[in-house]
Amino acid sequence: MSVRYFTGDRAVSAWPDHDRGLAYGDGLFETIRAHRGDVHWWDAHWRRLQRGADALRFGLPDPARVRDEARALLAGADAVLKLIVTRGSGGRGYAAVDGIEPNWALSVHPLPPAAPANGLHLRWCDTRLASQPALAGLKHCNRLEQVLARNEWSEPAIHEGLVRSVEGDVVSATAANLFVLRDGQWITPPVDRCGVAGVCREWALQALRATQARLAVTEVEAADAVFLCNAVRGILPVARLGAREWGAHPQVAQLRRQLAAEHPAFATEVS
Repeated sequence: MSVRYFTGDRAVSAWPDHDRGLAYGDGLFETIRAHRGDVHWWDAHWRRLQRGADALRFGLPDPARVRDEARALLAGADAVLKLIVTRGSGGRGYAAVDGIEPNWALSVHPLPPAAPANGLHLRWCDTRLASQPALAGLKHCNRLEQVLARNEWSEPAIHEGLVRSVEGDVVSATAANLFVLRDGQWITPPVDRCGVAGVCREWALQALRATQARLAVTEVEAADAVFLCNAVRGILPVARLGAREWGAHPQVAQLRRQLAAEHPAFATEVS
């Protein structure tokens, strides 16, 4: 892993002391698929980051500087780029200090293993996501609910887990958004109370003309097809959820081909 740290427009040698992201989760992050040293969906990731910064009311570093530093760190690689931006360093206590500069870091990581050719095997998670409309949709740095959910299983045969809200409706996987096909219509859960508004989710919503609607457990299990998506792994067909099984679906295969045509990083993953 390669990593670089910054405060404002200055490179620093290590993550700064008294950082509010470390102390309180007062920050945002983007996990980005890089292809040949660049990021095809850069603008979409930055728009989401800006929405989050506006909601949390703190400033971002210069986007051109961040992208230049990202390209230099990637050095032409196919990799995963992670960008973390926090409000900055402040004293003890929740109140934000006026005028502090954001801290940010870039790191480069290996690509994840390829998804199984016959589709993912999922389970239901017991951990529920709390409803907080002020944070809903944001990719903020407090991911403890996802950490708890992901650590519910260790079986290699299980690839992901689906999580529900405290009200019981299905929200997403621990690290991906969820789409289901019911009666000829693609549906994804809204992220107005909890969950993350994924960059690949945004793309799939438009590509499929999908709708957003709350989904019960029984509706997901009765779906005609299911897939997960995120900006690092793309479109991930689901083969099993508990005892429920699905075969390959032509609409999911077609969507994967569309994504491969749109995003060069996924071109080699579609035959």
